[in-house]
Amino acid sequence: MSELLERLANLPLRENLRGVSPYGAPQLDVPIQLNVNENTHPMPEVVRQAITEEVHRVAGQLNRYPDREFVELRERLAAFLGHGVTPDQVWAANGSNEVLQQILQTFGGPGRSLLSFPPTYSMYPLLASGTNTAYIAGERGADFDLTAEAAARQVRESQPSIVFLCSPNNPTGTALGLDVVEAVYAAGEDAQTVVVVDEAYAEFRQTGTPSALELLPGRPRLIVSRTMSKAFALAGARLGYVAAAEEVTAALRLVRLPYHLSAVTQATANAALKHVDALLANVEDIKLQRDRIVNELTRLGLTPAASDSNFVFFGGLADPQRTWEALVSHGILVRDVGIPGHLRVTAGTEAETTAFLSALERHLGTGQG
Repeated sequence: MSELLERLANLPLRENLRGVSPYGAPQLDVPIQLNVNENTHPMPEVVRQAITEEVHRVAGQLNRYPDREFVELRERLAAFLGHGVTPDQVWAANGSNEVLQQILQTFGGPGRSLLSFPPTYSMYPLLASGTNTAYIAGERGADFDLTAEAAARQVRESQPSIVFLCSPNNPTGTALGLDVVEAVYAAGEDAQTVVVVDEAYAEFRQTGTPSALELLPGRPRLIVSRTMSKAFALAGARLGYVAAAEEVTAALRLVRLPYHLSAVTQATANAALKHVDALLANVEDIKLQRDRIVNELTRLGLTPAASDSNFVFFGGLADPQRTWEALVSHGILVRDVGIPGHLRVTAGTEAETTAFLSALERHLGTGQG
């Protein structure tokens, strides 16, 4: 590995890529993997069958380029989102990471900047680096909260080209109030800041937690990002999308690669969107397991954050690395996000959740947690 790093250092890399590590979570061969916020529930059989039939239908046409404008998919995504969103306001790519990258390619770049508020999704600075966009790390409160006043002040001070607001936030799982989004948007008026609300986990939010989709009318610099990786259990299909003003989706077309969404990807997503109810039934079960985790961790004397996502961020651990290792020894993989005293666990099936809670309680009983 050291030899490879030495050879890498000898390449004529861009300076802002030197010393950078690629994004990635530990991948271990264990029975219960609760570390990357996947939907661990089995795909409903009706959805599997629909995807199989749709992919089979397009397989005979793979010698031709796919629909460059993926019209049917945009229509189905707009219908799913509601809130008056039209197909012309929807854009999609290979996972929400690619959509975010396209946003930075369009509105970022040399001489421009991106502001986000760590701890948050760790891909943001990597996406900024990859597009030669200066990255500005904002600040949160002591309990990782972000108030409208604090966020707006930091936007006025730094005048960024783009702001990424992750809601529900990864890794904390907490959602932002719409007052934060409104305040950030208003604070960016002079700099014409583009405000992106990353709602990758929106389908898991608590009842009554609003979506930034409500704020789209009259805000041409606001973009709401979603994904089909989580609630739709399509992490392997790679489909992310945004809703925004029509002029924003027109702008994103300027940087998209030709025919960037394959016919197979489009067929898979379209088939899944025909069975929203079956997929969202699993979402309800995941929410039950998430709330169960929060309740049980509280009983165990730990401090889980209130979660609007499909994972739980929890503190109160004296030695999170030792706890992580103990769980691995029981065949359970969770995520060490590098925040002292904390770990993050995905809400899995009932059986996976039971295994996690039982193993954690046994470990804490040894006094080594």
